[in-house]
Amino acid sequence: MAVNLPLPVAAELKPVAGLELGFAEAGIRKPDRKDLLVMKLAPSATVAGVFTKNRFCAAPVQVCKAHLEGMHISGAPIRALLINTGNANAGTGETGLMDANASCAALAEILGCEQSQILPFSTGVILEPLPVARIKAGLPAAVANLTSDNWYHAAEAIMTTDTQPKAASRTVTIKGETITLTGISKGAGMIKPNMATMLGFLATDALVAQPVLDHLVKQAADQSFNCITIDGDTSTNDSFMLIATGVTGGEISQVDSPEYEALAAAVIGLSQQLAQMIVRDGEGATKFMTITVEDGANVEECRKIAYSIGHSPLVKTAFFASDPNLGRILAAIGYAGVDDLDVSKLNLYLDDVWVAKNGGRNPDYQEADGQRVMKQSEITIRVKLARGNASATIWTCDLSHDYVTINADYRS
Repeated sequence: MAVNLPLPVAAELKPVAGLELGFAEAGIRKPDRKDLLVMKLAPSATVAGVFTKNRFCAAPVQVCKAHLEGMHISGAPIRALLINTGNANAGTGETGLMDANASCAALAEILGCEQSQILPFSTGVILEPLPVARIKAGLPAAVANLTSDNWYHAAEAIMTTDTQPKAASRTVTIKGETITLTGISKGAGMIKPNMATMLGFLATDALVAQPVLDHLVKQAADQSFNCITIDGDTSTNDSFMLIATGVTGGEISQVDSPEYEALAAAVIGLSQQLAQMIVRDGEGATKFMTITVEDGANVEECRKIAYSIGHSPLVKTAFFASDPNLGRILAAIGYAGVDDLDVSKLNLYLDDVWVAKNGGRNPDYQEADGQRVMKQSEITIRVKLARGNASATIWTCDLSHDYVTINADYRS
């Protein structure tokens, strides 16, 4: 059960002008579930993305990169995204690439565009062939129910081990125009930055120049989806896509403009919300943890330490048990790889409780205070390094018995 994460309300998910969504039950892995999604874009849309850095990246990731590169060269716009769940089409070699391309070709034929104008995405089990015939058979139904208000169904159609759909909307006013943003994400396990193991799709009706969108998607990912971790495993299929349909407002063509700043703040805020939803729905999660490292020499070392804490099975299991065995946090800080760290100046806080002072146990710290905080469903770990002015924050969850059960039974 997700940690303090209410279900999205379909009526509150705002349509984005210039984008339609259609879904189908194609039986890709299991019957009677939404598992195929088409996102059709207006010809004016610009699209940008960031992808997994796993060297075993899936066939759809490779095809997406190639099609986006072709878009930059030819100028032919991306017309649709095709997403399936149940099968990752990863570890499938040349056959997997042919299957991803065949899926694109099938949708392109229905929509009347080129195969290179389709971006494919897959999520699910690795090392199994993509059931292309089922995808092709499901496409007519998905295209038939294309509509602008299908965001909730779209969020359901990309789930794997997620316990609930993840979606949100917001608006921002830019030069007197109301700009709409809506996004969906999926992910619950195999989560680690660069990218986190997830799919994320965020759309806005703003008109954004391609170079500006390319910059914004990286900025947004760096401050959201690349700041979450559940189990330290980077997936083969991670993708975060930013779509600007271009049907509202004047063009945002400069990164150093007030219009960009306003849009970027909204995109980053919504991306962080979608990323945190993934952590709150982490496999077997019972606690949502914010880890902030402050007063570092640079952001890189702050992130190293935050990730070291967030990836530690010993830290995560202690939090699941509400056991204030907080020396585990100090150990994780120590092996984070900041070689010149002066631990004699380090301070550690657990919410409002000052645990470690100047590298040792705070004389005023009482274990009962630590346990009080650890029993909460939402907890903040704060580390102060006394090395400079840099800081970094990541979000993670605890590690429970259910995590093992879910992953042991994942393919059954």
